[in-house]
Amino acid sequence: MTRSIASSGTASTPTDIPGLKGRGFALLIMATAVGLCGFAAVLPLVPLWATRGGAGAFGAGATTAAFMLTTVLTQLGMPWLLDRAAGYQWTFPVGALIMGLPTPLFALTSDLGPLIAISAVRGIGFGMVTVAGTALAARLVNRAQVGRATGYYGLAVGLPQIVILPGGVALALRFGFDTAFWITGICGVVAAALASGILFADGGRNRAALRNAGDTTTASTPALRGPHLWVALATPLILMLALSSGASAIVTFLAIPLERAAWLVGALLAAYALMVVVGRWTAGVMFDRYGRTMLLLPGATVGAVGMGLITAGLWGLGDAAPGPATAALVLCGAALFGLGFGAVQNETVTLMLDRAGPTGHGRASAVWNIGYDAGTGAGAVGLGLVIQLLGYGPAFAVVAVALVAVVPLALRRAR
Repeated sequence: MTRSIASSGTASTPTDIPGLKGRGFALLIMATAVGLCGFAAVLPLVPLWATRGGAGAFGAGATTAAFMLTTVLTQLGMPWLLDRAAGYQWTFPVGALIMGLPTPLFALTSDLGPLIAISAVRGIGFGMVTVAGTALAARLVNRAQVGRATGYYGLAVGLPQIVILPGGVALALRFGFDTAFWITGICGVVAAALASGILFADGGRNRAALRNAGDTTTASTPALRGPHLWVALATPLILMLALSSGASAIVTFLAIPLERAAWLVGALLAAYALMVVVGRWTAGVMFDRYGRTMLLLPGATVGAVGMGLITAGLWGLGDAAPGPATAALVLCGAALFGLGFGAVQNETVTLMLDRAGPTGHGRASAVWNIGYDAGTGAGAVGLGLVIQLLGYGPAFAVVAVALVAVVPLALRRAR
């Protein structure tokens, strides 16, 4: 997931930037993978922990919504922080600490109020990590490697989730929620240590990118500014809002109606996470190969189809244990949605970074991550309310209809 000071003269492009083979880029990938383990494990755990404390679906979703609200508020200020204050040097490490250190506090209580408060604090750190990480993935390489760089970054975000999304729930149910919260909290500290090493890696050749000393890439199109930039970012932003709302529905709520079939919850979360990685990596490789977005429309379409299959599986389920037909529909739907969502993730972030240009990487990264995280938060709280009113089947149907409605935007961009 997400996020230069423009010089008065012509921007320079360092010729000796280490790129994909540099130790600095490797440290970014490792820090992202470790740090996002804490995010992936806690995202479904806290709502489940809240229900153990007596909260309903709306309250469970509110924990995710609080996390995403402070995430988005933080991301709104990140372009200023990166461009005029701390730069990229310490933003990622500090954010990782803010995200990780409060996590063990979840184990102290399952009351809804404290869970929301701790989630809100952690959201600040997540907002810093996502914006800085996404932008650094592009800044630490040259333009010809941006698609693969964001693809590798997507792998670092997505691959751990294949194990962590289902594994975190399994760990909590087997060994206790306190153990799971402590382990995921430690991940943030380790990520901070790894990210701090980027400054000293590769003989210091990454420092210009970390300190916003100038451009590190060359955009394929002239960078846009002002209102023109916001217009160019609007379509990918709307697509990310819609698709991330669907992802929030899967990660936050599917474990609750399917809790009687623990194997199914683990399998669908793993399938979803795996296919997100496949879709994102494929899109990144194709962007570098063809120099343009190719999978935006197919990704949006496949995501809508996947959500439709999940809706069909949940419709009429009630409190009954899921049967073979339900299991097949939900599994296939989660996998298809993950594939489409992964492709849309990489297509939208490369599109935004390319149109913003190197001096606008922080701004483009912030907008992309706001789309991702605002959609996740809105999906959690909004869907939680609809679930309490109508049930799981109708609530997921609302999400499926919303995804169908945004497919024409991807079609327009493809044309």
